[in-house]
Amino acid sequence: MFLPTTLDEVASLGWDRLDVVLITGDTYIDSSFIGAAVIGKSLLKAGYRVGVIAQPDLVSKADIARLGEPLLFWGVTSGSVDSMVANYTAGGKRRKQDDYTPGGLNTRRPDRAVIVYTNLIRRFFKPTVPIVLGGIEASLRRIPHYDLWSNTIRRSILFDAKADILIYGMGEKAVLSLADRLKCREPFTEICGLCYIADSPRSNWIELESFERVAADPGAFSRMFRLFSQNNDPVTATGLCQKHGTRYLIHTPPCPPLSVSEMDAIHELDYERDLHPFYRKAGEVRALDTIRFSVSTHRGCYGECNFCAIAVHQGRTVQSRSQASILREVRQMTHHPAFKGVISDIGGPTANMYGFECRKKQARGACIDKRCLFPDICTHLHVNHGPQISLLKAIRGIKAIRHAFIASGIRYDLILADRKNGMTYLTEIIHHHISGQMKIAPEHTESDVLNLMGKPGVDSLIAFKKCFDEICRASGKLCYLTYYFMAAHPGCTKEHMRALKSFVSRHLHLIPEQAQIFTPTPSTNATLMYHTGVHPDTGDAVFCEKSPQQKEIQKQLLLRNK
Repeated sequence: MFLPTTLDEVASLGWDRLDVVLITGDTYIDSSFIGAAVIGKSLLKAGYRVGVIAQPDLVSKADIARLGEPLLFWGVTSGSVDSMVANYTAGGKRRKQDDYTPGGLNTRRPDRAVIVYTNLIRRFFKPTVPIVLGGIEASLRRIPHYDLWSNTIRRSILFDAKADILIYGMGEKAVLSLADRLKCREPFTEICGLCYIADSPRSNWIELESFERVAADPGAFSRMFRLFSQNNDPVTATGLCQKHGTRYLIHTPPCPPLSVSEMDAIHELDYERDLHPFYRKAGEVRALDTIRFSVSTHRGCYGECNFCAIAVHQGRTVQSRSQASILREVRQMTHHPAFKGVISDIGGPTANMYGFECRKKQARGACIDKRCLFPDICTHLHVNHGPQISLLKAIRGIKAIRHAFIASGIRYDLILADRKNGMTYLTEIIHHHISGQMKIAPEHTESDVLNLMGKPGVDSLIAFKKCFDEICRASGKLCYLTYYFMAAHPGCTKEHMRALKSFVSRHLHLIPEQAQIFTPTPSTNATLMYHTGVHPDTGDAVFCEKSPQQKEIQKQLLLRNK
C-alpha cells in the first residue's frame, strides 16, 4: 500500500489522525530507494500511522496543512539529494531538470529545502509537535560546514532550520526509537544517531571548538572536522558537543550497522514500486525508470574517496542483505504488471563490495590511522567476489529474468586484488551484466591529484584495462569501458588536466566525452581542503581552483578534440 497523502486516504484506512507526517523535496515514489518511503514504511510496520506530503506549495497553507497536525512529530527531508546540489551545477547555474519531480522541470524543490520546509511548518502551526530533520541534506550539514553557495561556514542546520531534532545517517533505527520515546513521553537524549540542542554540554563527551571559532579560523575548522571524522564509527565513537552562541549542539554516537536480518526486513517492506497516484497526474518522473526495477544489495562504503560523502552518511561498514532476501525481492518483482524481464541495476554505492567486510572493523571499529583501500588495500580486508558471483548466477536462474544489469559503480582495484574470484567475476560481468559498456571511475591519472582524492594509482587502471580487453577478445564480446573523470579537484591544475588528456589518448585510446567539475559538498575531506587550502594530514598547502570560469577551462582541456 501507499502511505496516505490526503485526508480521504487517511479515512479509508480507518485512521482519525496521523502520528507522523513526512515532508519531502522529492515526489512520493514508494520504493526502497526513496528515504521518505523507507522511513514511513518502517514506522508503519511498527504500528505508527504515517502520511506523506511531497514537494509542498511554499506560499499557501493548502499543502502543508493537508493532513493536519501529527500527534508525535513532523519529519522533514530535502529528498534523495541535497537541495543545493539538486538545484545548481558545479558552475553555479540553475539546473532546469529534476528527475524526482513530476514533469521533470526543476520548479518544486526550494533551495535549502530542509530550512524552508521547517519554516513553512512553523508559519502555519504555532506551536507544534517536534520537527525532526533527516535525509542526506540534514545528515551532511549536522555540524558546522563549508557551504559553497554562500561561500561561508554555516551553523549546524539544526540551528539554521530552528528544528528540534536531527536524525543523521540512514535513520531507520533512530527514528523508531524516537517515535517510541515520544509516544511514551520519555527522554530521547540517549538515542544513537541523532542531534539536538541543549543549554549545556554533556559531561565526558568531546567538546568541539565553538561554531564562532571554527567559522573564523580555518585551522580550528580543520581540527573540528578531524575530531568529527574520528568519531563517526559506531563501535568506537564518543558523543560530541559544540557551542553555538549560548546553546550547545549535542551529537550522539552513530547507530550500529544493520544486521543482515535487519537489512532484509527493510528491503522486504510492502513497496509499490510506483509513483503515488496523487502526484502521477502532474507528469512522469524520470527517476522511476531507474529505480523501479533495481535491487539494492547492500549499503555503506569503505572506499572513502575524499570527495565523496557516502561514508559519512551511510557509514564505512558495508551492510549486506542475504541472498535469499534479494532473490525473494527479484521473484516478487517479476509479478509486477510493468515488469518486462529487465533489472536495471543490482548493486549499492559500489556494486562489488557486496558480501564481505573486515572482521576486525566489525569487532573493534574502523581504523583511525589508515583506510581500507588507500593507498593500498588493507590485508585485513579479505576481498572476495564469491558471494556476488553466486548471487548473480542465482538471479539469472530465475525464469522471468531476461537481463540483470549492474549500473552501480565497480572498484576495479578490488577485482584485481581478488586473486581467487576476481577474473571470474569480471568474466561474469562482461558476459551477462553489462549492455556493451562497463563504467569505472578512475577520476584522474596524475599521482598527486589521485593522492588528494584518495584514489588508486594508474597502474591498477592499466592492468584492469588489459584484463578487460583480453576477456572481451577471448569471448568475442564487443564491449568497452567508459570512464568518469573529474576536473578542478583540490590540487588539480590546468597542467594536470593536460597530462590527463595525454594519458587517456596514449593509454586508453579514447577522446573523453564527459567529465564532471568537482563540487565542494558538506562534510567531505576534499571540501575541507577546498575551504582551508591545506592538506588535513600533512599541513601542506593545496592549490584549489575557485574561479568558475577556470574550472570550466580545466574541464574543456580534457574534452576538447585538439
